[in-house]
Amino acid sequence: MQISTSQLYDRSTSLMAKLSQKADKLQTQISTETKILAPSDNAVGYRQLTTLKTDKADDKAYAANISLAQGLLDQSDTTLGSVETQLQRAQELAIQAGSGTLSNENRKVLAGQVRALISDMVGLANTKDVRGQPLFGAATGDSAVSVAGDGTVSFVGTGEPSAIPIGDGNDVRATDSAARIFGGIPTSGGGTTDIFAMLGSFADSLEAGSNPTATAAATEGLKTALAQVTQARGSVGARGARMDLEAQRLKDVGTTREITRSAIEDTDVPTTIMELQKTMTILSATQASFTKLSSLSLFNYLS
Repeated sequence: MQISTSQLYDRSTSLMAKLSQKADKLQTQISTETKILAPSDNAVGYRQLTTLKTDKADDKAYAANISLAQGLLDQSDTTLGSVETQLQRAQELAIQAGSGTLSNENRKVLAGQVRALISDMVGLANTKDVRGQPLFGAATGDSAVSVAGDGTVSFVGTGEPSAIPIGDGNDVRATDSAARIFGGIPTSGGGTTDIFAMLGSFADSLEAGSNPTATAAATEGLKTALAQVTQARGSVGARGARMDLEAQRLKDVGTTREITRSAIEDTDVPTTIMELQKTMTILSATQASFTKLSSLSLFNYLS
């Protein structure tokens, strides 16, 4: 079987071209430290990397939401702590009001202090969060509570705040509505009231003079209100602990994902350098052989 000059030439140039392309690819893998430069390099690995990158982007968004939730929960805890302090002060005033030695003027002074506490708690209820939104706002409304001209406090909007997504099919309600925190206080008549109305009635009774029944009702109501706020604060703490666990889980998942990505995508530099050196040696030998072969005078006459 005869091999023509053109066949020898084509085979040699084709081999040298392939070796050159391989050397260029290896050099790029070394310089970029990435071994999958295109889907054709590793179709399965490329698809895996695409999935890993999508998961990483999703988890980055979830991590941001967890951080937001943690901030809101911390702010809620601090604010509810202040509400507890105000209610404890109101309890002290109720105890003082129960004294039979107080004059009507003394009771009016206490009434002023109770109304000051109401004002302070309205301010706490309308606390703005880091986003500029009402911390204890309902699902609707631009504030948590509003105060009418006669001093009556009412809740704004309805429903609980929207939950924040922190994972696939996983979310958390970072804050509670003012109605849940300050409302729903049972009354002796079987109904419910809210902390603002209860304290308002207490202040009214103090201004009207001695009223042991109203004082006793306020004392009992404040006890229930404080327990409710404390329970809400405990719930906030539990959700905060859950966010800490979720944040750590995402961190662990991210570490595992990075190990997987590195195994698929990152170049094994020492091994690749050895492969490059091997390829360059073969290329040099092929070029030398081709040069010698093409320089033979007989080569020009082969057909």
